[in-house]
Amino acid sequence: MDIVLRATAIFLLLWLVIRVSGKREVAQLSAFDMIMVVTLGDLVAQGVVQEDYSLSAAALAVTTFCVLSLLLAWTHYRFPVTRPLLSGRARVVVRDGAPLLEVLSSEHLTIEDVEEAAREKGIRRLRDIELCVLEVDGGFSFFTVDSSDDSDDSEGASDSHTLQ
Repeated sequence: MDIVLRATAIFLLLWLVIRVSGKREVAQLSAFDMIMVVTLGDLVAQGVVQEDYSLSAAALAVTTFCVLSLLLAWTHYRFPVTRPLLSGRARVVVRDGAPLLEVLSSEHLTIEDVEEAAREKGIRRLRDIELCVLEVDGGFSFFTVDSSDDSDDSEGASDSHTLQ
């Protein structure tokens, strides 16, 4: 039972760290960050199973993590009111070509992060962005203004570009 309690505590700690660290931090892991995650995994395993290196202790810890993950997924599905807490919310970071600095700051993003993501989607200038949304997975969705003013497009004047 001790392993289950420790696995639960570590699971909740990891969930909190990921939620607090910000969407972009998780979405933009570098090679060094991946090595740190693997190292963190080893440290977490030691904290969960303490000095017990048995196969049953490891299986119990992994099973506890899986059950807790399934429980969070079920809660997310069954109780929509919990979704913002469990997964976060999409946030508008640019509106009508103007960056929303308060939102960028609260998400620990710089305008350079948005500009880089826009360039990756072929968007040259911020003023061409009607709406830029930071999605819950850390990616950006872009809706751009049609550059030709005399367009007869009945669909409207925006194109959607989603960063993966």
